[in-house]
Amino acid sequence: MSRQARRDTSPEMAVRRLLYRSGHRYRLQRPVPGMPRRTIDITFPGPRIAVFLDGCFWHGCPEHATSPKANADWWRQKLDRNVSRDRETTEHLINAGWTVLRFWEHEDPSAVAADIAAAVTVARSARRRPSPMSAPERT
Repeated sequence: MSRQARRDTSPEMAVRRLLYRSGHRYRLQRPVPGMPRRTIDITFPGPRIAVFLDGCFWHGCPEHATSPKANADWWRQKLDRNVSRDRETTEHLINAGWTVLRFWEHEDPSAVAADIAAAVTVARSARRRPSPMSAPERT
């Protein structure tokens, strides 16, 4: 397990390259606010968007997850804890006002980057809209 990459995985790097090329700037491996031992893969702090790129094996992908046969009970408990930890982290961030985007490692990086970019664009445009009361009157 110690040899498994926790960050800078191939799917993560592909998505990050596409986001960077499209002009989106982000932060990497930031702690989850209020949960210091957990990290967000890609963070957009201004619009408060947290992106997680989950590995199929480690996070229980419904399509590709497998279960080791050796020490099966231990592995089942470990992988189930990972899934419940993901749910808890997502709920915590949503309750704190964040938008949480989760993707599987097998998803097309172009589609993932497009979804992330769209969410960031929507969140940023929502923040910039002036309220009718604050707009200066023109005469």
